[in-house]
Amino acid sequence: MRREDRATLKSDRDRDTDGGPAPLFMDFDDNGLLTPLFGEHDRNLALIEKRLEVAITPRGNRLSIEGSAWSQQVAQTVLADLYARLQRGLETGSGEVDGAIRMAEATVGRGAQSAALDEDVVIRTRRRVITPRSPLQADYVRRLRSGELVFALGPAGTGKTYLAVAVGVSLLLDGLVERVILSRPAVEAGENLGFLPGDLRDKVDPYLRPLFDALNDMLPTDQVMRRIENGEIEVAPVAFMRGRTLTRAFVIVDEAQNTSMVQMKMLLTRMGEDSRMVVTGDLSQIDLPRGTRSGLADAAELLRGTEGVSFVRFTSDDVVRHPLVTRIVRAYDERDRQFGESASSADDGGNHD
Repeated sequence: MRREDRATLKSDRDRDTDGGPAPLFMDFDDNGLLTPLFGEHDRNLALIEKRLEVAITPRGNRLSIEGSAWSQQVAQTVLADLYARLQRGLETGSGEVDGAIRMAEATVGRGAQSAALDEDVVIRTRRRVITPRSPLQADYVRRLRSGELVFALGPAGTGKTYLAVAVGVSLLLDGLVERVILSRPAVEAGENLGFLPGDLRDKVDPYLRPLFDALNDMLPTDQVMRRIENGEIEVAPVAFMRGRTLTRAFVIVDEAQNTSMVQMKMLLTRMGEDSRMVVTGDLSQIDLPRGTRSGLADAAELLRGTEGVSFVRFTSDDVVRHPLVTRIVRAYDERDRQFGESASSADDGGNHD
């Protein structure tokens, strides 16, 4: 929703006599939305205060915001976005507050507006409405909806797979594709699980469980099972894709860093008429046997600049899980960066894969 459309939201600001920023005031017309806006025990306000180093004081339907001029503007933008979400009937939990802060920090002072509620990035499924929580996630959603082949690379927790599944489900519900196909290599993450009991489905289900989890978050369980049974949704290991032509489908290849070069070429050439594909993976978590080149790393290098192929590269700044996950990813990235620099020095400038 555009700023000028938020008719029920008003703000005013004065200047302190000492030249510093005076408190910034915001008035809200609908008192019924203030409880979910503030959060239980004002936890949403507390999160905004902690992240932006501001002091927010509610008095009736008016808030005062104290802090630096930039922090006040960001906090105002965050509260305006959250209020607009509530006006549209959307939830405002801690995840949405975190997303609003990320969006506002990226736009305030740059002459841009937050894209969190732009209709082209809002994803509607049967169970919930999903919106991006970072500017790069918003760009990712747009590429998923308009592109034919999208590669999403980056660390865990950045929404690569979740948003891809959400867009695929929404396109299926809208009748824009006939099938959603989710595929993943059956590679063990550094462990040897041995021979698993049961039939073929029992053996591969553990590898595909994250995809089922995402589906169940967006569709009622009975609908997931019904659509799987009638072929509208297919969840299968990469090995099952050989020899097929996938038409009028939205294809998601997850954990693609664990595909071989031969597998990746096979997957990319499965695309048929009116199909689109998204390939996701984290090149820092390759579980292939030592000496085997990742098909995702190879494709990212080979297809760079190819018409119709787009790349979205997430970083630790886009991690939207628990805040601790962001710090963990950054710690590993820093260690890997230092290790890489040390290895380069020891090798006297040699090349490393």
